[in-house]
Order: sequence, then C-alpha cells, then structure tokens
Amino acid sequence: MDKNPRQPPSDVTQLLDRWEAGDGSAVEALMPLVYDELRALAARRLRGEREGHTLQATALVNEAYLRLVGSEVSLQSRAHFFALAAKMMRRILVDHARARDAAKRGGGAARLSLTEAQVFGPASGAEDAVDVLAIHEALEALESHDERKARVMELSVFTGLTQREVAETLSISPATVERDLRFARAWLANRLGG
Repeated sequence: MDKNPRQPPSDVTQLLDRWEAGDGSAVEALMPLVYDELRALAARRLRGEREGHTLQATALVNEAYLRLVGSEVSLQSRAHFFALAAKMMRRILVDHARARDAAKRGGGAARLSLTEAQVFGPASGAEDAVDVLAIHEALEALESHDERKARVMELSVFTGLTQREVAETLSISPATVERDLRFARAWLANRLGG
C-alpha cells in the first residue's frame, strides 16, 4: 500500500494511471506532487559525495524525471514510480562517473564516489571513497545472483531510503530488508575486495 505523509498516495497513483492512459496533463500535474520527495532523496544520496563534483540534487532529480517521462515503462503505483526513479538516479550517477572518467583521462577530473560508510553501513567506520562505477558493476552482478537484494541495496544506498521506506516500496518486511542489506553489504565487500 502506498504511504506518504506529504502527499496522499491516491493522487500520485491516479496521476500515474492517467499518464499510463496517455494523458499528457497528468505528467505535468505529477511533477509538483513528487518533486520535493525526489529532491530530498537525491540530496541525501549526494550528501556523501566528494567536494567539487558537478552533479547537484536538482539536476539529478530533473534528469531522472525526464528519463522516466520519456520511457515506455508501465508505472503501476507510487512505490513503483519511486523505485524506478531510484534506478534512473543510479544510472545517471554512473553515466556522470563515466563522463568524469573520460575527462580524467584528458583533463584530470576526480571520480564521483560514495564513501565506504554509505555502502557498507555506518558500523564500518570507514570514510574512504568507493568508486561508483565499481559499485554499479558489483550491483549488476548481485542482481544476477539475487535481484531483490540488489534492489534493497540500490534503494538504500542510491536513494537514501530508510529500511522502513525500502520495505514499503518493495512490499517486504523491515526484517527482510535488514537481512538483505547485511547480505548485500557482505557480498559487495567481498566483490569489491573490502
């Protein structure tokens, strides 16, 4: 069931249904309803990035939204919309990191990265940077092994959702989210050599 203290989910879900049916005005009406929440998620995600990177939360939200609007994907609910937005944000960050890598080869730009604490949890106590491209590749490998655990990790790390929010988005229990996160963190640490 969709739950959002800021906006009645029925409004968002109804607009998604209208959008799916081809109503262009629904897309225009949807953005003001979801923008603040998407912006907050993007800001949380970008908070741990290195200083000096050029991607800002507003740009991340706008690009993710434009990609969603331009896609041929079926959006079934508010939770599904935010899950797809999280995936779009991850893809944008990976694309941004790849572009920065290309510039680095020619211009010395720094890599976009997460901190180890964001990926492996605050208990790791680590603040060293972890390459977002390496995480992306590791998440793709985890997804082929266990899609749900990869989605839990993606929603947690790339959007900054709480465990309760991840549970609601994926319609699983908070205990399952916690178990999946423990597994995914251990799996990623092994895969990334951490």
